[in-house]
Amino acid sequence: MFLNFLLQAAPVTDSLANAANTAAAATTDVSVTENVSYLDFLLKGGIMIYPLIALLFFCVYVIIERYLSIKKTTKTDPNMLSEIKMQLKTGRIDNALMLCSRENTASANVLRSGISIIGRPIGEIESVMEQTANVEIAQMEKGLGYLGLISGVAPILGFIGTISGVIKIFHTISTTGNLNIQTISGGLYEKMISSGAGLVVGVIAYCGYHLFNMMVDRFTLQAQRQTLELINVIQDPGHGN
Repeated sequence: MFLNFLLQAAPVTDSLANAANTAAAATTDVSVTENVSYLDFLLKGGIMIYPLIALLFFCVYVIIERYLSIKKTTKTDPNMLSEIKMQLKTGRIDNALMLCSRENTASANVLRSGISIIGRPIGEIESVMEQTANVEIAQMEKGLGYLGLISGVAPILGFIGTISGVIKIFHTISTTGNLNIQTISGGLYEKMISSGAGLVVGVIAYCGYHLFNMMVDRFTLQAQRQTLELINVIQDPGHGN
């Protein structure tokens, strides 16, 4: 009886073993599929993928470099302007210049340009400070044109890759005379990869471009406010001369 039980249990055990092996094989296949290199898959997007990859790396470099530079240039001491105004009200122009020289920022450069020519007409002081602010803004905007160019060019390159994929489909159909799903999908996924890559690069460049423009606009408003406050202190008849 016990022998009959073992004989009946053996097929069940074999079935479980086979199921386990099948599951393990399926898991292995899935893991192999998941381990496919994303770079290899991306490179299947056609020849336009290579310039898009180059634009992506250049775009990331410009974004990092501009962010660090603008962040450092626009950083200011919140107490600097009040200290400069206090020194000017007591007639200590040299001390005010020293406070500006201590801060290697765009705002300090603008204030120093105005303080250094105190005694000249107010219109001339305002003009010099405005010109200095424009120079600082131009330095901040250096390289932003590349981001604007990439944001427009990258999607176009992706669209060219799309056209290339469609041409490939119809060329294959015309030469082979076969219209099947494999022939169509071979060109379709190529154009989808190319288009998607172009849009991703374009969005990154577009966001970086407008983010930095917002930072520059914020500095412009700050420079105008500081210029106005400095002019008011200089025009105050009660400040030291």
